[in-house]
Amino acid sequence: MNFALITSVNYPQVAAIYAEGIKTGVATFETQVPTWEQWDTSHLPFGRIVIIENTTIMGWGSLAPVSSRCVYGGVAEVSVYVAEHARGKGYGKKLLLELIKISEENGLWTLQSGIMKANEASIQMHIKCGFRVIGYREKIGKLNGIWLDNVLLERRSKLIGI
Repeated sequence: MNFALITSVNYPQVAAIYAEGIKTGVATFETQVPTWEQWDTSHLPFGRIVIIENTTIMGWGSLAPVSSRCVYGGVAEVSVYVAEHARGKGYGKKLLLELIKISEENGLWTLQSGIMKANEASIQMHIKCGFRVIGYREKIGKLNGIWLDNVLLERRSKLIGI
């Protein structure tokens, strides 16, 4: 198992995993996979990784800015998606722990995540990796005509910004 950067070359595999996540109905409010250009410009230049096992991408994780305001320069939103065939095997946790390491190496002091309330596995994975539930947003978005809640989680670095 190793990590590699997400690039335009491997983005088709990343996009396929993202599409699998969209299909679950509990991973994102998005209904279409963004183009490489859209995805690339909306994510930080670091913290964009895939996890590979025997030449197969098993999942991906990324960090995205939460705001353009300088006061939030050390805060990022984390995303983790695991291929359908690889779920429940620990790849998501490995990705999340690697993103935490990368975030601290790049001076980020807070990671945040908004996870659909029904995605209990992802919520529990984040908690096991040091995130804490800080609240929720009631009926924050509609998916397929249904209003859904998001659970808000954050992880404050014990190394950066203390």
